[in-house]
Amino acid sequence: MALIEISHLLKTFKQGTTTIKAVNDVSFTVNEGDFWAIIGPSGSGKSTMLQLLGALDRPTSGEIIMDGKDITRQSDSKLAKLRSAMLGFVFQNFNLIPTLTASQNVEAALVKRTRENRAQVKELLSQVGLESRINHLPSLLSGGEQQRVSLVRALINKPRILLADEPTGNLDSKSGEEIMQLLKKLNENGQTIIMITHSEYVKQYAGRVAEMRDGKLTIDHGQGAMREERIDNQSVSL
Repeated sequence: MALIEISHLLKTFKQGTTTIKAVNDVSFTVNEGDFWAIIGPSGSGKSTMLQLLGALDRPTSGEIIMDGKDITRQSDSKLAKLRSAMLGFVFQNFNLIPTLTASQNVEAALVKRTRENRAQVKELLSQVGLESRINHLPSLLSGGEQQRVSLVRALINKPRILLADEPTGNLDSKSGEEIMQLLKKLNENGQTIIMITHSEYVKQYAGRVAEMRDGKLTIDHGQGAMREERIDNQSVSL
């Protein structure tokens, strides 16, 4: 089932008198349960693509149909509601609040702060191996541990789509492997994931792989087939 349909997407910027096409006539479809890896070097346009998919920026032209709605034509207030309802974000730099503990960082992202939801925060942190680190500040956590907190924060509101921006970019190889294994397990449980990265090795974890260069997207049709079954998005269990 198509969850996102991207059609002839274009994003341009002015650099002096030159027009830069950061995203240049890109079209592809993301089905529920897909795990996309969009790979490319710095300056290829992949970060701009993720910002467009995350409703953090608007394209110059083209369409992004998400769950049946063209998000390029929505008001800022509607886009804010869409982000909180449908999207979870994982960033390269973790973006944790330094004065809050691991559990407090996740709780800060809760749309509804009920006793049940707060209990789920601790349960999810335990599932990613942080049961003994729940009350630690980010400065007392390793890079891999901080990224696991960031991952739980992205999942706590049960998003239909997880957008990951270079999730292993600031991690050593062991921690990066652990994060990729977690993402793979999430996808096996039905989570739709779109990840951008410059690291070639991560494509082994994804079912769909595309390369981005000079704003153009080339899909590797040799990668795993898209998953077409309907997914129960009520569970975010790892």
